[in-house]
Amino acid sequence: MNTLKPFLTAAAVQLKEYLSRAGRSFWLPFSAASLVMIFSIYTILSSAPGTFIDELGFTGDDDYVVIEDASEIRKPSIDKKTVQSGQSLYTILTSNGLTPADVDAIAGQLKGSFSIRGFRPGQNYEIEKSGAGVFQRFTYFQDRAVTIHIERENESGELKVRRDAKEYENRTASIEGSVSETLSSELARRERSGLMRPVRKLFAGRLNFKRDIRPGSEFRLLFEEKWLDDEFVSTGKIIAAEISVNKKHYTAYRYTDAKGKTGYYDENGNALEASERTAQFVQPCSYSRISSGYGYRIHPIRRTRHFHGGVDMAARSGTPVKAVADGTVIFRGRKGGAGNMVTLKHPGGYHSQYLHLSRYSPKAGNGGRVRQGEIIGYVGSTGSSTGPHLDFRMIHNGKPVNPLAALSASQPEPGLSRREKANLLAEISAMKSQLDNSRVLIAGTAKKQVPVM
Repeated sequence: MNTLKPFLTAAAVQLKEYLSRAGRSFWLPFSAASLVMIFSIYTILSSAPGTFIDELGFTGDDDYVVIEDASEIRKPSIDKKTVQSGQSLYTILTSNGLTPADVDAIAGQLKGSFSIRGFRPGQNYEIEKSGAGVFQRFTYFQDRAVTIHIERENESGELKVRRDAKEYENRTASIEGSVSETLSSELARRERSGLMRPVRKLFAGRLNFKRDIRPGSEFRLLFEEKWLDDEFVSTGKIIAAEISVNKKHYTAYRYTDAKGKTGYYDENGNALEASERTAQFVQPCSYSRISSGYGYRIHPIRRTRHFHGGVDMAARSGTPVKAVADGTVIFRGRKGGAGNMVTLKHPGGYHSQYLHLSRYSPKAGNGGRVRQGEIIGYVGSTGSSTGPHLDFRMIHNGKPVNPLAALSASQPEPGLSRREKANLLAEISAMKSQLDNSRVLIAGTAKKQVPVM
């Protein structure tokens, strides 16, 4: 193309000189047309291959094309893992790029939305990182309803905590049937094993589940259940419970009074249990004085200072000893320096012990149930003793407590007013109707509930 340019330039100069000598009347149109044709040929020839660059930088079909492969760029990664034994939220986050300061800031945000007790082995979580390996997100699936997210904001880079929670649906369900082996196995067969513990606690002191409940015993339970998206989650509070053993009926019905206090009552409206703070105890025997108190003392026989875990109530030999509350005899026998001893188990984590007895009541045998005020033995001087007395002891949640303080703190709870008791009996009647009604639904593992048979 460069060799043509001088030729075209010279042609244009000669044409101009020739026109200057020629007459302008004829040659003017001819000269204009000639110039247009010359420059058109120049324009076409100047656009030859190898001189024009297109949108992607190509100049001709001989160019080597470089293809950019975006798939080679690293994408964000999401790892799904399970919490292992010995792992903590701290170790997981720091092992994935966060600093101790980051975790400390996150811990402040987690207060109120996450309990460390909910972080346990076997739970699932996700870790998301950018293509460069930078931490972006931690998601912990606490349970079916609650998910905790720790996320890095795109613009600021700050770490934020977000909690997603689904609402449980509470449903009322019932189970009834006859025991073929044990009540526990019967509930397990119906996939409601979670009911066993509250039922056992509800009838503690009245029923010995191992000894009393035999094949043929009947039961009816009305209770709450938690559901999430038509999926059974867990059993809830027991509303009513009825157990029939050898033609004897044991009942418990849940009732909340006008003051908001909730308790369980039998079908006659009598309270079944007292709270730990208001547990009612009666005096174990009639005594003349406290001959030795609770705490450290000088032992009357060994003459050494030691801890005394009870109080010695001086009384005549043969004085009746009574159960301070409803309970179960879990020990009756000889116990070293304690002599003849009886231990009772009571609701609310309490145990009472009666030492140095002269003899036992035939009604208070091992495994037997006793009522408050029922005679369990008689004052004596067996074991390490200098004279007839009752060494009375109280244990609460495995620790000895001052028996006199426990007795004095035992204040009778005021009974229900006439109106409250009428409301209670009306509600008990309604609960019985629910249990009697064959249309009451029982929640199954399927999405739909089925009637109780």
